[in-house]
Amino acid sequence: MLGSTHGTLTMTPRSARVLACGGRTGGAVHSSAYGTSDVALDVSGRPLHAPVPDLDRFFHPEAVAVVGASDAESRPNAGITRQLLAWAQRVGARLHPVHPERREVFGLPCVPTVAALPEPVDVAVLLVADPLPVVEQLAGTKTRFAVVFASGFAETGEEGAAAQVRLAEAAARSGVRLLGPNTNLNAFEHFRDDLEGPAIALITQSGHQGRPLFALQELGIRLSHWAPTGNEADLETADFLSYFATLPEVGAVAAYVEGLKDGRGFLLAADRAARCGVPVVAVKVGRTEAGARTAASHTGKLTGADATVDAAMRQFGVIRVAGLDELQDTTALLARARPPRAEGVAVYAISGGTGAHFADLATAEGLRLPALSAAKQAELHQWIPADLSVANPVDSGGHPVGDWRGRKIIDALLADPDVGVLVCPITGPFPPMSDKLARDLVAAAEETDKLVCVVWGSPVGTEDAYRHTLLGSSRVATFRTFGNCVRAIRAYLDHHRFTRAYRSPFDEAPRTASPSLRKAEALLRPGHQLSEHAGKQLLRAYGIRVPREQLCTSAAGAVRAAAQVGYPVVMKASAPQLAHKSEYGLVRLGLTSASQVRDTYRELTEIARAEEIELDGVLVCQLVAPGVEMAVGITQDELFGPTVTVGLGGVLIEVLRDVAVRVPPFGEDQARAMLGELRGAALLEGVRGRPPADVDALVEVILRVQRMALELGRAGPGSGHGSGTGSGGGGLAELDINPLVVLERGQGAVALDALAVCR
Repeated sequence: MLGSTHGTLTMTPRSARVLACGGRTGGAVHSSAYGTSDVALDVSGRPLHAPVPDLDRFFHPEAVAVVGASDAESRPNAGITRQLLAWAQRVGARLHPVHPERREVFGLPCVPTVAALPEPVDVAVLLVADPLPVVEQLAGTKTRFAVVFASGFAETGEEGAAAQVRLAEAAARSGVRLLGPNTNLNAFEHFRDDLEGPAIALITQSGHQGRPLFALQELGIRLSHWAPTGNEADLETADFLSYFATLPEVGAVAAYVEGLKDGRGFLLAADRAARCGVPVVAVKVGRTEAGARTAASHTGKLTGADATVDAAMRQFGVIRVAGLDELQDTTALLARARPPRAEGVAVYAISGGTGAHFADLATAEGLRLPALSAAKQAELHQWIPADLSVANPVDSGGHPVGDWRGRKIIDALLADPDVGVLVCPITGPFPPMSDKLARDLVAAAEETDKLVCVVWGSPVGTEDAYRHTLLGSSRVATFRTFGNCVRAIRAYLDHHRFTRAYRSPFDEAPRTASPSLRKAEALLRPGHQLSEHAGKQLLRAYGIRVPREQLCTSAAGAVRAAAQVGYPVVMKASAPQLAHKSEYGLVRLGLTSASQVRDTYRELTEIARAEEIELDGVLVCQLVAPGVEMAVGITQDELFGPTVTVGLGGVLIEVLRDVAVRVPPFGEDQARAMLGELRGAALLEGVRGRPPADVDALVEVILRVQRMALELGRAGPGSGHGSGTGSGGGGLAELDINPLVVLERGQGAVALDALAVCR
């Protein structure tokens, strides 16, 4: 019983939500404290849980120090001090100015150093050019948080990055959590307290990029927090995301991300939000080389391979959008809309052209516009002329919206059990009918638990129907463009579908090594590429099927091997550094006799000798039946460590580049989702009379390769958060199974070739 006086823990709403989301309450913990005894690790050496930092006193402090405070109007610090003073008054905090040469600032007593503060402070705001000495002086003062505005750190290059490391180390020694450097005053803005409903919490690495979101308050949408993370020397996006996901008042989190400091930390934070059902919408820059270069110079962090970042966000339910306008619209909708009752979208317009245009965009975005039943259409034709289409989209012709019929039409559409979202695109105002239409939509939205969306297409935006009627309602989602509307609706439906089915992969991630690991480690040669034969032995150790084969060092041995393997056979040259055998003519298929095998052995060895390739032998392999050629592999990402890829294989893999990627850990559902993302997925279903392929076997291979990625790409002692370094400097840097022939359903999958590169 919550709040019981019989010795049971009394829980605040925040702590209850933390525990409901699988988290832990407690004091501030540095998120970089991996490897401590109380942090569970998976078999790769990465954490399975991240503590939720206690940021309550950062956003709601009792005492604040301003180091470098000033009231001299000629100084920039005067305006900042004034803003901080106003903020402290709003949150009920005591403010203490700190300045070595002033006795008071804005009428408040001023102390010369932080050591002279009259009480421990929750937040110390450092308005000094060189924050390092001040951070060092905070040791022993019991200060919880320090905010560093100064720039000139990692965003400027190697020297600045080294200075940032020294600053972070000083903060850790002082027991202070540090925001910044290169941050600003956004956390101390004036948030409106007259707005109701679930709020948006905002995280931005660039302060100006959050301005459009902050302005949503002027449209009646509540914001509760703003975390400007800057260079993230200590506190980072993941810390604030974990914290915001536990707050009962937060309906959604909006983020502008330039670079991620720690890939695993971000995924753990996104996992917490997914467990809590809190939507996360993000703009992540770095899609292009130019964008990545600019982001790195701004924040001094890795932007990450964009395809991997994109996949990782999608894997953990983070909704990635392209622009700030879309970030506004999507986050506002997700923060306030109730879960959908159905996934069907009904489009209601006063013009057939408007409805058709919106329907095209919605369908292209993957939304389902169900045809209304004959009975529902007959009902609508009570109020809409019979010559107009009401199948969906519904065309009213205009006049019914101006009288009592307008509300009847809206109510009838919302009553349809297959309709979960009603969209009314209004391309321009046409008073007084558009005023009446807006009022009817708002009134209906207040009485239904289904989502009602309006697109107000007027470029003016000063009309009463828009400014007061539509924006005055917290139950109507209002947009200015068709595109943002359809993408926000898709994100809304996707989010709720995702959270309903979500099971955290971290709960099921392996913590102990499999028996396969010891066999695999015996095959690895640090710093070398394995031969195909050794690579296949590596696969066999993890239960991945390979053809029958023997490695031969003489023509006579090859003939004996062919008899044992069974004709017809395949012969290939095998050498540790031989990646593309077919380019040298070192592969022969369909050999059916001893003489062919003997001659082929001599041909392959002569080619290798001419090309100065030192062979370890010639493989005589079983000829596997035709199937769908796929490729499954492991690559290393700077942020996320080992990743698993799957795509169409064979010789065209580098041309088609039809590949999907996931970051371990993940389950069978994500392995199947990878296949669904491929443009060539239809090949697995059977085309041109071919039988369906054994997709279950392919999924099993993907999961076994993931286990290899976790165990052989694991993080050793002293490794970075996101990097995957093998213990003792070994481990697997790269794996490429290509082709993996997926046979017809029920017959499995066979790895015909394997390229493995050791660390």
